[in-house]
Amino acid sequence: MSTRTYEIRTYGCQMNAHDSERIAGLLEESGYVPAAEGVLADLVVYNTCAVRDNADQRLYGNVGQLASRKPENPGMQIAIGGCLAQKDQHTILQKAPWVDVVFGTHNIGSLPVLLERARIQQESQAEFLESLEVFPSTLPTKRESSFAAWVSISVGCNNTCTFCIVPSLRGKEKDRRPGDILNEITALVADGVIEVTLLGQNVNAYGVEFGDREAFAKLLRACGEIEGLERVRFTSPHPKDFTDDVIAAMAETPNVMPQLHMPLQSGSDRILAAMKRSYRSEKYLGILDRVRAAMPDAAITTDIIVGFPGETDEDFEQTLDVVRKARFSGAFTFEYSPRPGTPAATMEEQVPAAVVSERYMRLVELQNEIAWEENKRKLGEVVEVIVREAEGKKDDRTDRQSGRARDNRLVHVAHTNARPGDVVTARVTYAAPYHLIADEILDVRRTVSGDRWEARTAAPTIGFGIPLMPKR
Repeated sequence: MSTRTYEIRTYGCQMNAHDSERIAGLLEESGYVPAAEGVLADLVVYNTCAVRDNADQRLYGNVGQLASRKPENPGMQIAIGGCLAQKDQHTILQKAPWVDVVFGTHNIGSLPVLLERARIQQESQAEFLESLEVFPSTLPTKRESSFAAWVSISVGCNNTCTFCIVPSLRGKEKDRRPGDILNEITALVADGVIEVTLLGQNVNAYGVEFGDREAFAKLLRACGEIEGLERVRFTSPHPKDFTDDVIAAMAETPNVMPQLHMPLQSGSDRILAAMKRSYRSEKYLGILDRVRAAMPDAAITTDIIVGFPGETDEDFEQTLDVVRKARFSGAFTFEYSPRPGTPAATMEEQVPAAVVSERYMRLVELQNEIAWEENKRKLGEVVEVIVREAEGKKDDRTDRQSGRARDNRLVHVAHTNARPGDVVTARVTYAAPYHLIADEILDVRRTVSGDRWEARTAAPTIGFGIPLMPKR
């Protein structure tokens, strides 16, 4: 039998990107190779998200298009995993009976076996586990980046936010032991990685399983002891669990990036209570004040939901007021969409779509103004940029390279001989709401990550596509 090819289509959050790298590793360990660009693969895997209401339509539309291609491609298989698969586990094969394998968030390691079983038995296979079987980070990995890596520290969430479907799909929080995490990071650094992102649905709750409330701060400090690790960042802390020991660890650990993503969701205390967020706007702003006192140049981003059930004009104005005070460098803004199975989906006073849309545009306009003002403050500053592959869509036309500064701002620099993973030091010459331009080059530092990229691309290879951030 000839070597089978695969393609992974990833929707959703950074945890999905992390899981897709594990799926790719599993498949290549099983003998699959990446499909050439523009060529239909023997196996197409959808790793899905269920957070937004259009997730279902997007998936079933794309899977439907593939149904007509299967007869002309004997042996072709389609697999669906991730949060949407977990959510629709009882109906997905009814809606798309031509799908070969459906698997959940807790058993991605089962995919190769399920694919082979479906091939031999000539019938669809579906398998879901109620709890995590194998921690995803222990699975084989095919990393997309030569210099950056996702490192999962926990899976699942113990919170009960009324709008969120994640706990029912990812389950209760399960923590990895600190030693396992640090061993993984050390191995990644030995392989040329200079930046890691610590992943979890609520990283500040890390340690709840083994009874250490200071575990996350200790983990950050321990990352600072790993020689060769230049940048550490993390995702999705919950304001209710964010503590001063974490702020101190961030400020006092040189390789922890001065960047914080702190989800607000709403500036209205009444709406926060309805969301069961367990903090209020005053506490939230107090956290930002303490972060900036310890790290004056910290870039703070957030998530905001517009149009939660019962949100009034007054509630929305309170959100705008918090946004003005918070001075976010960027925000992921969402129009509320009810997710079946969440308490908010059945709440009364659902806000009319036209009202939500009008509020949303006002929020985006305000946040864009603030982000632009914050970026203008960077004019003339010297930034250190790790060059990324295919980060800037216009790089070829503008003769620039793109990457992220230490505060995770997107920066386009004048083209140099830097390779992806190399570090460019440059002075900021222009500011826009969502990016900086730094055309005054001061230094280019070659790194082991750049060496790894060069070695990897010396012979023609084909990767798989994983979006870095969910579409806003």
